[in-house]
Amino acid sequence: MNVDAIRAYCLSFPEATEKLQWGDAVCFKVRAKMFAVLGLDQVRLTFKCAPETFGELIERPYMRPSPYLGRHHWVMLDRLEALGNEEAKQLIRQSYEMVAAKAPKVASRKKATKTRTKKPLPPPKRKNRSRTRKD
Repeated sequence: MNVDAIRAYCLSFPEATEKLQWGDAVCFKVRAKMFAVLGLDQVRLTFKCAPETFGELIERPYMRPSPYLGRHHWVMLDRLEALGNEEAKQLIRQSYEMVAAKAPKVASRKKATKTRTKKPLPPPKRKNRSRTRKD
């Protein structure tokens, strides 16, 4: 898969958006949670995978744990050719599904903010300022 095909595929998922971050990285997100990152200057693809898949993938050439995200089972492909088209699509889809399952639903966030009510502030305390005149 090339950069354009990956971009089109990632944006084909429901609620998927893209955002350019960290200079040259296009982050694909579902409900503000990343499911794939595509580097543009140095073409690289990063995605989340299941723990058992993670161990298998990082043994392959041109694949390694993603910096900062590897401990959460994110894999980085140093070359897009490291995976075939169908396998790449399947892994990106799995990443999307795992992230979407845990991403907060927009409706529930709105509902939570609507039910929150602010307590009214207590009236200001008045000091007794009665003046007595001293002659």
